[in-house]
Amino acid sequence: MKMVSLCHPVGIRTCGKFATRNAAKVLCSMETPPSQSTIKVVIIGATKEIGRTAIVAVSKARGMELAGAIDSQGIGEDAGQISGMEEPLEIPVLNDLTMVLGSIAQSRATGVVVDFSEPSTVYDNVKQAAAFGLSSIVYVPKIELDTVTELSAFCEKASMGCLVAPTLSIGSVLLQQAAIQASFHYSNAEIVESRPNPSDLPSQDAIQIANNISDLGQIYNREDMDTSNPARGQVLGEDGVRVHSMVLPGLVSSTSINFSGPGEVLISSSA
Repeated sequence: MKMVSLCHPVGIRTCGKFATRNAAKVLCSMETPPSQSTIKVVIIGATKEIGRTAIVAVSKARGMELAGAIDSQGIGEDAGQISGMEEPLEIPVLNDLTMVLGSIAQSRATGVVVDFSEPSTVYDNVKQAAAFGLSSIVYVPKIELDTVTELSAFCEKASMGCLVAPTLSIGSVLLQQAAIQASFHYSNAEIVESRPNPSDLPSQDAIQIANNISDLGQIYNREDMDTSNPARGQVLGEDGVRVHSMVLPGLVSSTSINFSGPGEVLISSSA
């Protein structure tokens, strides 16, 4: 697979070009060899909530087998037990990704690394996975554009695949795609989001949408692009896309993109 998804934070418009550690214990039981179609899955960031959820999902999925749980926390604990499963998986949490990848490569099994770690470690994790012939799936919020660009160049050169997911919400992805399609037909565009707390605003969803519809040949909100009035919201990018963030405890997180033209308004949203 030679596809690197630049979905985060570059934007969907570039998709199609690019897409996480101390008991000395054998990770995979050798009693019953997996079928050729079984995909070995290594999860980095295994003790995080999303990592624990992924462990359960992989363990229950047909055609997949948990082959490693990597983290700097909970080393030596059973991956199944930390995930709340009734039965242990007999796969300990390790902090040695190389050892796990080497075990998979030695068995010549098909494998994938799912990375929930941190922005600072993603690049090295993907490089290690590629060195052992494994593709990567990365869901690491706040990953920098420079890192994604570097990953794109590396994976193209290594002929390995890596999917960088901007969100795990299907609705959010569909909203971003809809925004791209609509952006060619409207000259005004503003993003409105609601959040229950004020951390990390504008949100990654808002930044993602703004990136998606920028550099497509359209300049938005020309009549007040240069206004410094804070009531007009924050300009994201250089094409005039504005974002307004509403924060109220009890609100469900949601993001909407508002387009308008002469005599009409189009609003698409995702919660």
